[in-house]
Amino acid sequence: MGCGRTGAAIAASLDGDGHQVTMLDINAGQFRRLPDAFGGLKAVGNGMDADVLERAGAREADAFVAVTQGDNRNFFASQLAHEVFGVKSVVCRVKDPERGEIFGHLGLQTYSPTSAGAEAILGMLSGSGPA
Repeated sequence: MGCGRTGAAIAASLDGDGHQVTMLDINAGQFRRLPDAFGGLKAVGNGMDADVLERAGAREADAFVAVTQGDNRNFFASQLAHEVFGVKSVVCRVKDPERGEIFGHLGLQTYSPTSAGAEAILGMLSGSGPA
């Protein structure tokens, strides 16, 4: 869910590796970020709506990734995928590291670009990070 730069890159990579992928975004214009060779499905709708997730195939999904710009949207849709549809592998992007910790205690895998970026920069400053 979320066809911004990150979501499009993840979807394209999984599709290229032969996985069946459905990209969900509230704005159909965002699908322009997907490569022409993308063979997955494109679904327009709000991932915080259980009916939309159902139509997008959440009940059959092995994984769900929420990478919209909103922590609350990502959390709510991830909880629906995990709790209502039983998706085993759910990854929720959160920009606020404190929220990520809370969401993690609720059974979600979280990724915080804020924390990851800070760690990478600190590693570079100390000479132990990527060049």
